[in-house]
Amino acid sequence: MQATPQPVLELRDYSVRFSTPDGEVAAVSDLDLSVGAGETLAVVGESGSGKSQTFNGVFGLLSRNGRATGAALVEGRNLLSMSEKGLDAIRGQDMAMVFQDPMTALNPAMKIRHQLSETLQVHKGMKRRDAEAAALAMLRLVGIPEAERRFEQYPHQLSGGMRQRVVIAMALLCRPKLIVADEPTTALDVTIQAQILDLFRDLTAEFGTALVLITHDLGVVAGIADRVAVMYAGRVVEEAAVDALFQRPAHPYTAALMRSIPRVDREIEAVDPIPGRPPDVMRPPPGCPFHPRCRHAEDRCRRERPPLAEVAPGRRAACWFPFVDAASGAVTLPAEPAHG
Repeated sequence: MQATPQPVLELRDYSVRFSTPDGEVAAVSDLDLSVGAGETLAVVGESGSGKSQTFNGVFGLLSRNGRATGAALVEGRNLLSMSEKGLDAIRGQDMAMVFQDPMTALNPAMKIRHQLSETLQVHKGMKRRDAEAAALAMLRLVGIPEAERRFEQYPHQLSGGMRQRVVIAMALLCRPKLIVADEPTTALDVTIQAQILDLFRDLTAEFGTALVLITHDLGVVAGIADRVAVMYAGRVVEEAAVDALFQRPAHPYTAALMRSIPRVDREIEAVDPIPGRPPDVMRPPPGCPFHPRCRHAEDRCRRERPPLAEVAPGRRAACWFPFVDAASGAVTLPAEPAHG
């Protein structure tokens, strides 16, 4: 797969591990991933697949027993080799994160005015009055009604959708080159969810920001992403352009994820869930980590771990038997096997 043009974030041989009394946990292993200016990369997978920990490590937000290795480059600067002071100078200014729960991301004891303007005072050196004017303008930009009144309120006085918009406004104040949004639409009703996605789409187009969207909701992915990276057991198992991925997945896990989603345009007797459960990352199975749950597993899958490799132009998959023809790029799902 060709590298993303003008990459803002690059992960190279990137891993995240945690030391525990029972041994080392490999939460993320050997990632090579990038996102470019103005591009939206969706990172999807089941809970526990390593999506959030990948980017917690990028931002230096791992727990004390965690460590990230390899390289996490933002415009060529390796974040993993920076001091805490160096990271503080970049976080909020060149890169920002929108956390899953805005109520815990905001300080409940501070008015919105103080929380937003403080970002500009710290990172841009603005005077309080100028910072407050710029922060209020950003609240209007993200579509908060009666922005002047909300500006003087505390987080608990706002609805969930408004709090999420405040967190997004905070992330955008310094016009960062990279935004990571971790499940930004979880627990929002569908109307507010659509508004938040429209907001992300408009803002990345306007500011040329690179957006990483962490989610398990493939419906959200279809509506906003340019590319998709599918994670399983701490590794990327498929990466492709969003249209290609949804038309025909190349990896059995991606196909299984799509089969497990209820479809309003089809009559089905029951949802088709993925059997079993994700592997224990402390004691992963030999071979392909998905093989115990895969309908198409062969003997080689049980013995050897497949590398993430290009299976067609613009597509990568970690599978010995991907549903794709390397010469033509055509993807064909096989008939259901009798074994597995």
